[in-house]
Amino acid sequence: MSEDIYIVGIDMINFGRFPHKTPGQLGAQAALAALDEAEVGIRDIQAVFSGSNYTTMIGQKVLQEIGQTGVQIINLVNACSTGASAIRMGHVSMKAGEFDTVLCVGVEQMTGLGMLGAAAAGPIPTEGLLGSASMPAVFGESGMEYAAKTGATQTDFALVSVKNHHNATMNPKAFLRKETPLEMVLEAEEIAYPLTKLMCSINVDGAAAAVLMTESKVKERGLMDRAIRIRGSAMASAPWGEHDPILHDVNTPTQIAARKAYEMAGVGPDDIDLVELHDCFASVELQHYENLGLCGEGEGVRMIRDGETELGARIPVNVSGGLLSKGHPIAATGIANMYELVLHLRGQAGERQVKDAKFGMAHVVGLGTSAAVHILEKP
Repeated sequence: MSEDIYIVGIDMINFGRFPHKTPGQLGAQAALAALDEAEVGIRDIQAVFSGSNYTTMIGQKVLQEIGQTGVQIINLVNACSTGASAIRMGHVSMKAGEFDTVLCVGVEQMTGLGMLGAAAAGPIPTEGLLGSASMPAVFGESGMEYAAKTGATQTDFALVSVKNHHNATMNPKAFLRKETPLEMVLEAEEIAYPLTKLMCSINVDGAAAAVLMTESKVKERGLMDRAIRIRGSAMASAPWGEHDPILHDVNTPTQIAARKAYEMAGVGPDDIDLVELHDCFASVELQHYENLGLCGEGEGVRMIRDGETELGARIPVNVSGGLLSKGHPIAATGIANMYELVLHLRGQAGERQVKDAKFGMAHVVGLGTSAAVHILEKP
């Protein structure tokens, strides 16, 4: 029978703008912090699973900074789910019995990149013919489709930004640590209706890393006091739909991955104490309440209006500030979401601590498309 897998060291750098550092240096900073917390050195690492969307061979570049030991390095590109994919690959390889200690790293340097998903130069593009390919437009469109079904308003979406920006004021590693009252969010520059600028995630540089160990190795090293069990790990892509290839399906991959993760973990939505989900744009957070089973279909609007996802309420969501405030360095986000969960499960989240947290859920979606859901447990 395969062993349970634990996170024993995890960290992220303060997300921000670092034009004078290389992606390898950013990743090395996060990796060293994770290694230190796990009380291991680079020679204890048997494999590296790493990812970046804008830097090739990122794992090798990180190890050039902290120690090249000849181990296997797998580099991943999976859009916004890249970091979570690295954790997933590490988890699977350890479940197979090949390794007992691995390092997972996600790195992105996005300073100066501009808007994600902009149309590329070349022959006649699909942009404008089939609909916008830019991410604000994709999620604005998705938000309007959701609004038509549920009665959600622009104000409902703006409430997500108000909540998440407030949470970030308690997170020293978040990029934007500023209260944004509802009026400020609604009056901000319109990017793609119903999304204003303060309803969009922030392009930043960032890195996050985690050390995974098998249960026997954790016990051998005496690290159970800090170890967090990975109870569920699942990924999915979008099945073919009539909207393809014009409209991305931002919902179905999450629904599939969530069902798999719950089944693997042997728990349900009512067992989850906090969630870090992919709020790349405010409109989609309400959809993911439903996609992750936190409420019934069409009830996401009620959840945000009733404050059910605020800190101290029934199911706190994005207590870190989420991508809207923490920032969204694409490949680092999946591991950074797990870092937030680990803090709460260990009781180390300070003034934003979710009381008595035992189960946490991390979620990311990469378009086009890949969704990852992980359920972590305080053992």
